[in-house]
Amino acid sequence: MASTSVTTSPDALSPATSRLTARFAALAAAGRKALVCYVTAGHPDPARSVALIRGLVDAGADVIEVGVPFSDPLADGPVIQQSSQTALDHGITLERTLDIVREAAVGVPIVLFSYLNPIIAGGPEVLARARAAGVDGVLVTDLPVGADPVREQWFGASGLDFVRLVAPTTPAPRMEEIGRHGGGFVYLISRLGVTGERAALADDLPETVARLRASTSLPLCIGFGISTPEQAQAAARLGDGVVVGSALVRAAGNSVEEAIALTVSLRAALDAL
Repeated sequence: MASTSVTTSPDALSPATSRLTARFAALAAAGRKALVCYVTAGHPDPARSVALIRGLVDAGADVIEVGVPFSDPLADGPVIQQSSQTALDHGITLERTLDIVREAAVGVPIVLFSYLNPIIAGGPEVLARARAAGVDGVLVTDLPVGADPVREQWFGASGLDFVRLVAPTTPAPRMEEIGRHGGGFVYLISRLGVTGERAALADDLPETVARLRASTSLPLCIGFGISTPEQAQAAARLGDGVVVGSALVRAAGNSVEEAIALTVSLRAALDAL
């Protein structure tokens, strides 16, 4: 199955250009929308986790978010919570997550999606190890802007893009601050609550996107609740890309092939715009 994603070779980039920045620039130049696919490292098991990452890339994913399993994932809904527990049962730690990224060795940017505790537990050199394993960015769900300036500076100096979250209730001045302290892209949470599939997009999403557009020049990707090609297409009309997580994790729990088939349909919906 051949990917139709825009190619960004690391060898073709200047030292100051991250792979995430280059990927979004290439997509914008081609008039295409980004498909960001979330997987939980080690789910449905370590071997199939590697096959899943590779398969999603072949199916057209532009960025892969690799979730670090955590015992108390409060921001996540039941599907991702269960996948995290499954991965923990398989002995997946942050270090084994990096092993999975290294083994997958895909040609698209990788964003490490984690709660703060596993990263702190990894020690002061963990971000350097992540970068060496092939990680391009990091998203920390429970480290809001300004909460811990020293820790945020550590992330900012890591050489990884620090992808930030924005909620629908975030006021414009706060959006501007988030944009100044973020990198790669901004992850716009489409609705309040935990992750999970929804029947429809939030009614106020266009207004939220407009406020965020006015606050930052970073690309914005819309996630939380996007589970069908139709929803992905509707969200992509507003943003620069979409993030799909729970629907893919649920499909992967059935089979890697089912998750790949869903990704193919999502890619086709975005490319039809």
